[in-house]
Amino acid sequence: MRIAVTGANGHVGINLCKSLLGFGHQVNALFHRNSRGIKEIPVNLFKGDILDYQSIKLLLENVDVVFHLAARISITGDPDGMVTRINTEGTHNILNLALECGVKRFIHFSSIHAFQQQPKDKSLDESRPLVSQGGFAYDRSKATGERAVIEAVKNGLDAVILSPTAIIGPVDPQPSLTGKAIIDLYNHKIPSLVPGGYDWVDVRDVVSAAITAMDKGRTGEKYLLSGQWHSLKEFSTLIQEYSGRKIVGTILPLWLARFGLPFISIYSKMSRTEPLYTNESLTIITEGSRMISNAKACKELDFNPRPLSDTIRDMIDWLKESGNII
Repeated sequence: MRIAVTGANGHVGINLCKSLLGFGHQVNALFHRNSRGIKEIPVNLFKGDILDYQSIKLLLENVDVVFHLAARISITGDPDGMVTRINTEGTHNILNLALECGVKRFIHFSSIHAFQQQPKDKSLDESRPLVSQGGFAYDRSKATGERAVIEAVKNGLDAVILSPTAIIGPVDPQPSLTGKAIIDLYNHKIPSLVPGGYDWVDVRDVVSAAITAMDKGRTGEKYLLSGQWHSLKEFSTLIQEYSGRKIVGTILPLWLARFGLPFISIYSKMSRTEPLYTNESLTIITEGSRMISNAKACKELDFNPRPLSDTIRDMIDWLKESGNII
């Protein structure tokens, strides 16, 4: 089949394109500015902007399946409005083009953050309501994107929605936020940890479920792709175990971490670097659900997430082989 992938140069995109090629599919790969990682594999490269309808029309011509991964991830709000525009207006553009071009199947990558995280003491599954106006900008934008997909289904588009948790694993050339966190922990650039954690899922397992969704995903359905919840302390301990290096183990009290937010923000702006953490990231790791159910994806998409220990081991090996860490 001929398949189009938006956000093809991202963490999931690169792994997805490689897997699709391995199955013998032809791949149209869309990138915005940076083609690092994707240009080394035999895909049909398309440079474009999902906010520019005309620049992406050729991408979907004579295509059977679309994987929509392109998005703006943010833990710093939406100061320039681009998070909202890319994740909502951009998604609308791709959906409209898919309808216009007669695409047979549309697979939309959303996020666990599109769902309300409360109540924390109950299992979070596909029936959980999406976030409302009270959520963070990124969360609201992904929820709006999901609603747009459901509306497109009503208009005749055969679409499926996938909602992964925190994605980690090789190959990660950019690197992703989680990849950078591992590198920074390894290089002792993170002085201490904070309470809380994430639900981590391997990129290879996400890609496998996404490819299965081409045939087995039910039209208009959502599938949560979660792995296992681990604290940041457990996460860093696994990095230490498989890297052979002493990794930070100090846990900073949450009140002290929040007290330091203004200073971190000022330093980030002065140094023009990403902040070590933000109010959003602190809220995510402390208030996010620890009970995310992947039962539906396991049953219908043959989803089988591997243990985080295996992912960390493979990620450390890949980072060393690629020269990202020494």
